[in-house]
Amino acid sequence: MTNFIIRFKKSVVIFFLSLTILSAIAFFFVDVNYNMQDYLPEQAESTVALNTMEQEFSNGIPNARVMIENVTIQEALTYKAELEAIDGVTEVLWLDDVVDLRTPIEFADAATVENYYQDEKALFSVTVESGNEVEATNQIYNLIGEENAITGEAVNTATQQEMTGQETMYAALLLVPIIIIILVLSTNSWLEPVLFLTAIGVSVLINLGTNIFIGEVSFITQSVAPILQLAVSLDYAIFLLHSFQDYRNKEYKPGEAMRLAIKESFPVISSSALTTFFGFTALMFMDFEIGSDLGLNLVKGIVLSFISVVVFLPALTLVCYNWIDKTKHKTLIPPVFKGVGGKLMKLKIPAIAIVLLLTVPSFLAQNSTTFTYGMGEQPEDTRLGMDIRQIEETFGVTTAIVLLVPNDDIGKELEMIQVIEDMDHVSSVIGYANMVGSTIPQDFLEQNVTEQFLSENYSRIIINTDAGTEGDIPFQLVDNIRELSASYYGEDALTLGESVALYDMKDVVTKDNQIVNILTVVTIGLVLLITFRSISIPVILLLTIQSAVWINLAVPYFTDTSLVFVGYLIVSTVQLAATVDYAILLTETYKHHRQQMSALPAIKKTLDEKLFSIAVSASILSSVGFILWLTSSNPIVGSIGLLLGRGALLAFILVITFLPAMLVMGDKIIEKTSFRMKFHKEDHHEEGN
Repeated sequence: MTNFIIRFKKSVVIFFLSLTILSAIAFFFVDVNYNMQDYLPEQAESTVALNTMEQEFSNGIPNARVMIENVTIQEALTYKAELEAIDGVTEVLWLDDVVDLRTPIEFADAATVENYYQDEKALFSVTVESGNEVEATNQIYNLIGEENAITGEAVNTATQQEMTGQETMYAALLLVPIIIIILVLSTNSWLEPVLFLTAIGVSVLINLGTNIFIGEVSFITQSVAPILQLAVSLDYAIFLLHSFQDYRNKEYKPGEAMRLAIKESFPVISSSALTTFFGFTALMFMDFEIGSDLGLNLVKGIVLSFISVVVFLPALTLVCYNWIDKTKHKTLIPPVFKGVGGKLMKLKIPAIAIVLLLTVPSFLAQNSTTFTYGMGEQPEDTRLGMDIRQIEETFGVTTAIVLLVPNDDIGKELEMIQVIEDMDHVSSVIGYANMVGSTIPQDFLEQNVTEQFLSENYSRIIINTDAGTEGDIPFQLVDNIRELSASYYGEDALTLGESVALYDMKDVVTKDNQIVNILTVVTIGLVLLITFRSISIPVILLLTIQSAVWINLAVPYFTDTSLVFVGYLIVSTVQLAATVDYAILLTETYKHHRQQMSALPAIKKTLDEKLFSIAVSASILSSVGFILWLTSSNPIVGSIGLLLGRGALLAFILVITFLPAMLVMGDKIIEKTSFRMKFHKEDHHEEGN
């Protein structure tokens, strides 16, 4: 294979570049899904309920709230008609749907009126059709102007849809120059960073383009996967090209230097790729399909990056090696890492003590963190954030729960509605039984009166609550409504809505968390076991990186901040899979030196040699994380970025302090629990060093 690449290098380069161009074109035809509920399992009650409602009713769930200020009742009715006329809006509910406006509103129930109209402000519940969120909300913005407000799930979706591509591009524009600066400082040629980024960039574009065969990806995958792939797999290119330059410096011809470089770096690249591959594969076992969506893309990306580095990069390097020679420059980083191993090893006892003291409380704390299961809070300086505050100041929080029950007993339905109306945090209930009345036969009513409440088989009840979309109270309310409706209708009663979907999401992802974490640790542990042929080394490496993960995920608990659960779930896997490479590189080098010298000199030499390489990798991954955090208005993407950036730094610190200390302190155990690992025997002179 290596001889083929060297012989047909130009053809290989042309093939990969052609594939990249085709993939870049295909990328524009990949659909992006912004609806988190679509990724719930098919058997989740909210998913079953949604499918049932779509079959039975033409209208969906109210997913937007529109507030118009300084309007009379008549003007509000005019706005309602204009909202109903907007393409993509399927239904608008307002005061006239729950109160007879032919009589003065002073005679109506005050609490009911105040849910829709107070202080000359009208609040409409709007249903926007799925897939038309951007167009519909833009038309609503044009209708209501700057002084009025719109919020809700549809607006969240539209905002993310418009911002995802823009913010990903913005993050890339910030990230690429930072990576180039890091790479320029760590190499001896101005062209090498370009080759690194070209090799991985090609694999990223091919990965994005091949998503056309999947059909669609989630907006989280679209935002996070390309940048994660770049950051995680850039190491592979660095390993290969550094090895190539080493052989070139030994006067080998370019072709032979590349052949030897591939042979030398292949085991390191393949073991790094395998740990990352299996770590990301664990995400694909989630029932919450955001995990499998992201996991599949990252796994595909790692495979493509690996192929690109061992096939495309060697060919590209051989085509461009004259330019590498012509663009050489002096080392820009002074030899500050010389002797750093000795200084770090003076910290070995404090490092072990501190990490072991932090690990148990961090493990307990990250299990006790308060989680957010939806989008999280919107930034206050955005139009959406300001609109949310504007509506809540007058009307408070309103979340709709839709209840579907068999329509064969209006009396029973009315009885149940009356019980629901008395529940805490229920502000209003809109259903056929209490709005139209159980005394009027359906045949005497116009179709437009009954169609929003009744279908052939079901009666639809809209329950407005003031408890918010998620948290202890909203989830308890969902639980109470489900229990009550089940007592009347058994399994035939179905609930849906944003808070119901988040309730189901919480249930699903809590189980996913255990499965994913166990699979990640076990699969990476097996790769390490095979790579090092040792029982103790995988335990030490996993303890090092897993401790960094636990400390990272415990920070929100100690700072009393809520953590977006999707971010937590993804980063707990990604951080372990991505940063274990640092530990592999350091341990592999230590094992090599340990065959020629005793433990302490071996680890000191290892740190002197590899600290800079690990620092480069960690700084790239950390930069990726912090830039995602700074540039994204999406709380989920921002949360992933912050956790990833902080996690990479913590992993770096533990790999250069805790891991070396553990390797030295456990030296005898490592030798005894490793297959054919012959360490250099210490003499009295070495022991004194």
